[in-house]
Amino acid sequence: MSTYSFDFTGRNVFVMGGTSGINLGIAHGFAAAGAQVAVASRKPEKVQAAVADLAAHGNAVEGYVCDVRDVAAVRAAFEGAARALGPIDVLISGAAGNFPAPAHGISPNGFKSVIDIDLIGTFHVMREAHPHLRKPGAAIVNISAPQAAQAMEWQVHVCAAKAGVDMITRVLAMEWGPEGIRVNSLVPGPIEGTEGMARLAPTPEANAAVAGSVPLRRQGTTADVARVAMFLASDAAAYVSGVVLPVDGGWSAGGVPPLTMAAGR
Repeated sequence: MSTYSFDFTGRNVFVMGGTSGINLGIAHGFAAAGAQVAVASRKPEKVQAAVADLAAHGNAVEGYVCDVRDVAAVRAAFEGAARALGPIDVLISGAAGNFPAPAHGISPNGFKSVIDIDLIGTFHVMREAHPHLRKPGAAIVNISAPQAAQAMEWQVHVCAAKAGVDMITRVLAMEWGPEGIRVNSLVPGPIEGTEGMARLAPTPEANAAVAGSVPLRRQGTTADVARVAMFLASDAAAYVSGVVLPVDGGWSAGGVPPLTMAAGR
């Protein structure tokens, strides 16, 4: 049994976007709990580094290079993982893009890029994974964001995209439930050491301000998020589907403070 208090021995886990940040932390959690893990992202060097890192847990690890905007590449990644590992028991979909900018400062292409990665990319991942999911028994966890429910200045592109991701979660929980597939989302709050926090709170003062705005008075860790993803994918959550679950230390309970203020807008 791992320090995460879950046992995924003999299960196959695919983490889309699993080569850095929160998603890599989730991949480590499952690997430490005995799972065979596949990760995928755009950059070959990141895929290679993540595979080498995850292999230290002693289980089979596969890596695939794909951009979630390229449906053929996404399809090939899932086909490769299914051949190498077998049916997918757990799918984590976490590929995302973000940059702080006011609405009038985002080009049409910039807005479209975030929609293509976060929203349309999530649909590509769901659609192409479906033939390879274990039925019944598979669990999907989409990685959402506070912007899905809380309007934030300088985040109109992400707010639009992530709201759509949460609706994909709810719709597929309904459509795929009869096949024995559970679909949930988790919503990380401020997570220390991630690229997102580096962009949205780029100074020590901004980081401290964000931590102070969380009722638990700290930023979360990737392990905090991994434990919740593992719960949602585990048998302990066998009757949980269609849920969008914040993992934020109570940050969203009173309304999320605007991160663009912390970023020194």
